[in-house]
Amino acid sequence: MIAIIAEKPSVGLDIARVVGADTRNDGYCSGNGYMVTWALGHLVSLAMPDTYGYTKTAAEELPMLPDPFRLVSRQVRTDRGMVTDIAASKQLKIIENVFNRSDSIIVATDAGREGELIFRWIYDFLGCKKPFRRLWISSLTDEAIRKGLEELKDGSEYDSLYAAADSRAKADWLVGMNASRALAIVSGSSNNSIGRVQTPTLAMICSRYKENRSFVSTPYWQLHVTLNGGTSHRRFFHPATFDDRQKAEAAYRSLSPDSSATVTKVERRKTLQQPPLLYDLTALQKDCNVHLDLPAAKTLDIAQSLYEKKLISYPRTGSRYIPHDVMACVPGLLERIMAMPGFATSAGILDFARLNTRSVDDRKVTDHHALITTGIAPEGLSEAETAVYTLIAGRMLEAFSPYCEKEMLLMECRLEGMDFRSKGSTVVSPGWRGIFGRKEDREDDEPETDEGTAVFAEGDTVPVSGFGLSQKKTVPRPLYTEATLLAAMETCGREIADEQAREAMKELGIGTPATRAAIITTLFKRDYIARSGKSIVPTEKGLHIYEAVKDMLVADVSLTGSWENALAQIERHTLDPETFMASIRDYTRKATGEILKLSLPAAPVRTFTCPKCKTGHVILRGRTAKCDNEGCGLLVFRKFLNKELTDQHLEQLFSSGSTRLIKGFKGKKGIAFDAALAFDAGFNLTLSFPKNGNGKKQKR
Repeated sequence: MIAIIAEKPSVGLDIARVVGADTRNDGYCSGNGYMVTWALGHLVSLAMPDTYGYTKTAAEELPMLPDPFRLVSRQVRTDRGMVTDIAASKQLKIIENVFNRSDSIIVATDAGREGELIFRWIYDFLGCKKPFRRLWISSLTDEAIRKGLEELKDGSEYDSLYAAADSRAKADWLVGMNASRALAIVSGSSNNSIGRVQTPTLAMICSRYKENRSFVSTPYWQLHVTLNGGTSHRRFFHPATFDDRQKAEAAYRSLSPDSSATVTKVERRKTLQQPPLLYDLTALQKDCNVHLDLPAAKTLDIAQSLYEKKLISYPRTGSRYIPHDVMACVPGLLERIMAMPGFATSAGILDFARLNTRSVDDRKVTDHHALITTGIAPEGLSEAETAVYTLIAGRMLEAFSPYCEKEMLLMECRLEGMDFRSKGSTVVSPGWRGIFGRKEDREDDEPETDEGTAVFAEGDTVPVSGFGLSQKKTVPRPLYTEATLLAAMETCGREIADEQAREAMKELGIGTPATRAAIITTLFKRDYIARSGKSIVPTEKGLHIYEAVKDMLVADVSLTGSWENALAQIERHTLDPETFMASIRDYTRKATGEILKLSLPAAPVRTFTCPKCKTGHVILRGRTAKCDNEGCGLLVFRKFLNKELTDQHLEQLFSSGSTRLIKGFKGKKGIAFDAALAFDAGFNLTLSFPKNGNGKKQKR
């Protein structure tokens, strides 16, 4: 008997169908010599500090350095503290039974760091010694599953992948647990957390915000002249700007009406703009944020759904390239994409005899290749799923399309001893930019003002029809959006416009494509950051944390980036995991010591007039909000249906009796839904659902 373990039930059921395990049982399928079971995400996790005897939030217990770390069945936070997740415990027993009844195991968890970690921790927790092989596939189509089962790899080939994932998890535990407890000690509040990746990310957001808000705009002046070309005109600008108003006005006054300018230079040159590379997860998340206004976490959820529906390849990829063997399938995939209604005009753009192969490079593909479609026709997709799938499909058409060909025009003229310049560009052949034909793609070619269309020849003497002096102001670097924050996380905050240069910097980024969305989500959950339109801004609480730790090791973006590089080296067998962990333990000692030396006033306690007794005050604390009137009894837990309520949610609740719509509650069956929270007649929390277009409450 052969056991197969998948990461999720849906994937397990697909694999069971392919291998002929047709008998459905509780938590597994069986038949044809196979038993197919599944995890429910992370069924096993690193034990909390209490397990090691660290029961007090006290300086003398820090740093906490467990050796060895212990694995426990997944736990969930309740009002009674951390307790074992019943569903996780039950499924672990089922998996143990399946393993015990089998001779060997096929690992079919997602083919990446997290998927490998999920299996290895289950395997170690159960004390299993059975031999295992690895199913490594980039799509969930029946064909891919069958081919993968024919090409199983020995489990030991992925020991380094597991070592990297295990090291990352332990590093996050050491830094996060110690730094957060240290901060709780010096601040007097437990409702804070500091992490190996989240804190440097918060530091980037806060520093950009402070820079933006403290920016003092300074005026400057730009001189221009307009030359008359008969039925058309052309505006020329003085190449230097003036910081001094008097000098600018003096230059302006030196220009004479009814004068003529001499054209000193006319230069035309062709430029070829390369198509973009295929998507990796981060690039997809950035574009979904820009074009669809989707948060990174939502994009990942949708991409995972499309993957499980067999419509796209593995989404948690960090590569934007495909190998040559996959390229062989691309023409057929492109033909299916062009059959989609939205891409009917693409037929005239793509040249199948000369497809652009910029995204084809075997050397730049590691675990998984770039995101591509599978050729299966999408059916029954939600509006958001359709939009994301269309972006991925369109990007494939763009990536294999010809260059965008432009003609650049530079003209220079001389007037009253001063030089003036006019630049412009014209798209000769749109190439890949014709796939979507987005306005955003054209903005680089369109001048901010009506500069005119007249074209002159070198040596022409052209009458001046007008001149002017424009006052402008310097502007600060913009606040981060989710898209620009993801880009900054990729390159440790460095401003890199060139796509290839950004690719080269990836190994020095913070977080991975698979984890960056979760990091941003954590900062929102901690009430450290908030959205202001499309911008991300720190909250008062986030700024408070940043100001406390900004000069410390724990906020060092470049150091965190070097750790991500070290984890990649572990994965490539070029760094010993223990060497990395020794550096993390040393760092943990130093960072914890730094934080404990802080002298911070206790964080201000937020209070509200109690809506129940009207006399007491509701005090917001780390896990609860409680009325200080002993006879009242009003108590609200921050955790409600697997959703952490923020200070803002509680403020809305206590001030108006209900919150605004909160997204992401989870019911008993694990189905997510959106609802508001309100008090019932007895001042217990209850769900309030939005009304539909007919004025009736929506059903769940």
